[in-house]
Amino acid sequence: MDPSAIRRWLTSKLMTRMANMQAQHRRRAKAERTRNRNGERHRIEYFHQVDDPYSHLAAQLLQPLRDHYDVDLVCHLVDVSRDGNLPEPELLAQLGRHEAAVVAPYYGLSFPRRTRAPEPSRIELVQGVLARAQARDFPELAVGLGEALWNADDARLEAIAESHEPSSPDATKTAVEQGSRRRGELGHYSGGMFHCAPEWYWGADRFYHLENRLIEQGARKGEDHPPVCPRPAIATGPLEDHGSLKLEFYPSLRSPYTSAVFDETVQFAKHVGIELAVKPVLPMVMRGVSLTRQKGMYIMSDAAREADARGLKWGKMYDPIGDPVRKAYSLYPWACQQGKGNELLSSFLHAAFFDGVNTSNGRGMRTVVENAGLSWTESKRHLGNRAWEDELEANRLAMYEFDAWGVPSYRLLDRQGDRVLGVWGQDRLWLVSHEIQRLLGDAR
Repeated sequence: MDPSAIRRWLTSKLMTRMANMQAQHRRRAKAERTRNRNGERHRIEYFHQVDDPYSHLAAQLLQPLRDHYDVDLVCHLVDVSRDGNLPEPELLAQLGRHEAAVVAPYYGLSFPRRTRAPEPSRIELVQGVLARAQARDFPELAVGLGEALWNADDARLEAIAESHEPSSPDATKTAVEQGSRRRGELGHYSGGMFHCAPEWYWGADRFYHLENRLIEQGARKGEDHPPVCPRPAIATGPLEDHGSLKLEFYPSLRSPYTSAVFDETVQFAKHVGIELAVKPVLPMVMRGVSLTRQKGMYIMSDAAREADARGLKWGKMYDPIGDPVRKAYSLYPWACQQGKGNELLSSFLHAAFFDGVNTSNGRGMRTVVENAGLSWTESKRHLGNRAWEDELEANRLAMYEFDAWGVPSYRLLDRQGDRVLGVWGQDRLWLVSHEIQRLLGDAR
């Protein structure tokens, strides 16, 4: 067998294994049995990155987590990962400041708009105070310091530092290194992360998964306690558009997250009457962006959890990286001419991520084409051309204009064609939907 075919097969097996929700549930159940056998309380480890906007949102959930759930909370300080897991840290920081400000009100949290990156000396001061903080004081201090840091309120920062003496620079550095090392030992790389063995939950956006688990395992302190941070539902009304707004959608054909939200995005746009412009891009690894094994494993397990929350029968995979993706994109301009562009992309994603179809051979690609309602015979006249490359590169550059580089991403344009919102992630469709309702309401 061709070595590349063997690699593709092995990768596909690993991807399918990591996306298996039954296996995730078994691992969770095993951890719960161990906890009960040892007579231990639920243990949540939180990893706080002071200069990470998403961490500031997550910090606001720490005290409510302790108030509403019977858990032991252990907080760590961490630094930005510099091991290849975060390929565009500067863009992530810029996007994070924008996203945190827009997302926060919907979660009942706060983050200032139009904020700048904090000064290094201020970051070090906050780290120093938190490094010395007692466990019981960490949540309140992290929120207060974060508010002062992100609002550039130096007077408040100094006041907190006077009443809570910071650790020495060496001791602070050691605390951050220890927290970062602990995060790596448990298998992650980001700030704002919650770990409840054996799973990770990213900040406010995945907190609902953690809450659902704790409720299921009987850790809620009172039945009358509502969830601390539920994910907002996608708003499909009451207002409808008539083509005055435009939603740009940036998917790729090797993205697990894209596969879980592609059809929903298309149907959402139809339902609310907004113009949808689908702008596919090459997968990150085909653009030269590295993907570590650690990050890949987290993405697969997290995407599986997100797909499961959508009620999708997702996760039987056959890796389409390389030629299959290029061949599908070579057919995309022709499919668009036939009015079947979205159908082709959807069919390919279903083959690769839902049905485990090997799209690297002719039989698999024929399945994709025919399931999209297109002619396999006619498609072979277009298969393998390179006319699509300039368009996809233009799409990538357009995505970078709003500080996004990963997929799927969304850009919402108003009636004048000006950007209202630019966000990254399948978990941002609900945000897009609420911003559309806001815009339509303002226009009435």
